[in-house]
Amino acid sequence: MTQFLIKRFIKDPENIRDEKVRLAYGTLTSAIGMCCNIFLFILKGIIGLTIHSISIVSDGFNNLSDCMSCLITLFGYRLSAKPADKEHPFGHGRMEYVVSFIVAIIIFIFGFQLLTTSIDKIIHPDEVSFNLVLVVILAASILVKVWMAFFYKSIGTKINNLAIKAASDDSRNDVLATAISLIAIILSAVTKDIPFDGIAGVILACFIFYSGYGIAIEIINQLLGAPASKELTAAIRNQMLSHKEIVGVHDMIIHDYGPGVQIGSAHAEVNAKMDFLAAHDVIDEAEREIEENLHVMMTIHMDPIIVDDPQLNEYKKMVDAILNAIDPNLSMHDFRMVSGPMHTNLVFDILVPYDEKLSNAEIKDKIDAQLAGKPVKFYTVIHFDRGFISEEDE
Repeated sequence: MTQFLIKRFIKDPENIRDEKVRLAYGTLTSAIGMCCNIFLFILKGIIGLTIHSISIVSDGFNNLSDCMSCLITLFGYRLSAKPADKEHPFGHGRMEYVVSFIVAIIIFIFGFQLLTTSIDKIIHPDEVSFNLVLVVILAASILVKVWMAFFYKSIGTKINNLAIKAASDDSRNDVLATAISLIAIILSAVTKDIPFDGIAGVILACFIFYSGYGIAIEIINQLLGAPASKELTAAIRNQMLSHKEIVGVHDMIIHDYGPGVQIGSAHAEVNAKMDFLAAHDVIDEAEREIEENLHVMMTIHMDPIIVDDPQLNEYKKMVDAILNAIDPNLSMHDFRMVSGPMHTNLVFDILVPYDEKLSNAEIKDKIDAQLAGKPVKFYTVIHFDRGFISEEDE
């Protein structure tokens, strides 16, 4: 069904960087969501009022709030599809994050209302009527939400849209919510002494709060500047290293201006003896390939390094081993040496993970202590820096 809808309503569905295509996906998901949620709201409202179930009525209003979320996200898709302008030269893609945050706020508001109503229902319970036909209809509504969860998940993953992924999580929670309400109805038919309906409402409110919290945290992380995914940074690294002239990659930075708009930079290590124009051509080709294949506009800085000096390579290997013994998560780049008659300076950068327990001074002291026992007198000149991508990729 999902593929049928995509083929029927989306032109050029694979061109997910195009704002018009992303808008078409967003419009499709919003329209499907509104139709399904309005249907479920009416269905659950009738069932809930018929059998006097607060959890079912609340579940129905949850579907109505989902419908409102669809309207808000549709508005957001249209804003994010606006082309770049003077005030926003990188486009309006981050509007998808803003809209997703609004959806999270709506989820919190509904969760609070449900919690207060359910607590009142526990204190002042009403008798819940059991009706097998209505229970069967309610079970069928669960199947609708299961399909919606998979539908949203498929499209949200395809176009990397947080709002649609959030809708998938919300639909999944709706499945659980309706299932809990259904169980409460069945249990209420068994015994009248325990207010299962109100208890189910409290449990649903907790799930709704949890769902809204997860969505809000993910969006806030994106707005604050979360690192690029490991998959993307690894793909960029592999694309650069596919050129045999590039022997190392470091200092990679990826800026996210919304899905489909990513700008990055990196340092590429090349043989210092390589022809300058030839090296420039390799760098240009790598930048072009990354933009074409991975849709990231990259600026690559060329770092000339000496690769055929046996002594430098020996010292580099020695320092690598020392770093690995201190902490395998420490990594080194831009290694150079300055030899003199009395001592040798080792100059290099160390990438320190954010969760490293040792201070920069302690790391340097440990390195110097290991080098002190060597036949050559070494001095270290170390620059410590932090990674802007997942440290495992560095």
